[in-house]
Amino acid sequence: MQIGESFVGDGVNAAHINTVNGARSGPAGAAWATALASPSAGHVPFVAVLAPSVPVKPMTLFVTKAAPASDAHGTLIWGPAQAGVAAGVADAVADGTIAADAVDEQVVIAAVWVNPGADDADAVYRNNREATATALRNGAAGLPAVADVLAARDRPANPFYTAPAS
Repeated sequence: MQIGESFVGDGVNAAHINTVNGARSGPAGAAWATALASPSAGHVPFVAVLAPSVPVKPMTLFVTKAAPASDAHGTLIWGPAQAGVAAGVADAVADGTIAADAVDEQVVIAAVWVNPGADDADAVYRNNREATATALRNGAAGLPAVADVLAARDRPANPFYTAPAS
């Protein structure tokens, strides 16, 4: 099982993606099926599609990290963010990160953050596409390196907080 993470963009249209890529017959497949069958209020996992009735392969479960805050926010989740995730998975297959001959044996889970304040559908699409492909590449490569984790431990930072210098 490969676990990846990527944050792309800035401001309200940034994308933060976590991915799990693994065998349908293993823990990733069990988690995929369980999540699909266990929606909760505001968080309804769904299969990412490139077009109606054309799901991306490997079959990808889109899981929202933020419940839709408005109709416009929901449209950004189900529209450009979903399209970006599906295209990013297809990009990972096209570039060999995910072997094309293994797509029917694997599943992907994508946990996706779309900021309720997002306001640019094209930026949401681009950022989610790049973040998904990058998260899958990072998972395949086992990134981040332990040295990078240890180097960042004394001053963790993210778009919402930076720890004070020690």
